[in-house]
Amino acid sequence: MKRSTDPRHLARILALQGLFSKYFLQKEIHMEMIPIKELLSIDEFEDYDKDLFEKITEGVVNNIEQIDKLIEKYAPQWPIQQMKLVDLQILRIAILEGFISKITPPKVSIDEAIEIAKDFGGESSGKFVNGVLGAIYEEIKSEEEKDGEN
Repeated sequence: MKRSTDPRHLARILALQGLFSKYFLQKEIHMEMIPIKELLSIDEFEDYDKDLFEKITEGVVNNIEQIDKLIEKYAPQWPIQQMKLVDLQILRIAILEGFISKITPPKVSIDEAIEIAKDFGGESSGKFVNGVLGAIYEEIKSEEEKDGEN
């Protein structure tokens, strides 16, 4: 389990909070992400992985359509507009980090996403996030095995 002082874990939490603020009430008004200085002050974090934070926040914003297509494919019973915003942002971060930009191994991004979902999401958020990310992981793993046979 990650320690609450791990700079990479803290960067993911800050990215979640920033992205949540950016996409909160997205349809009604255009919002900017809360500045990192304010997030650090609110959370009372002293050290975080600045590079990871920037890669995640910029990556999610720049790849949101590709990320959301994956979410729609692997969670068809939950339209994006009906998902809890916190769960959606956690999924976006993990998909970007583990599958699109490959910043960390997929299993690491999944484990982190589940832990963050348990801390910040609702009662079933951890299971939901695990189900969606697990399905993506299994299909990609299966595709890689098929490619390896050819």
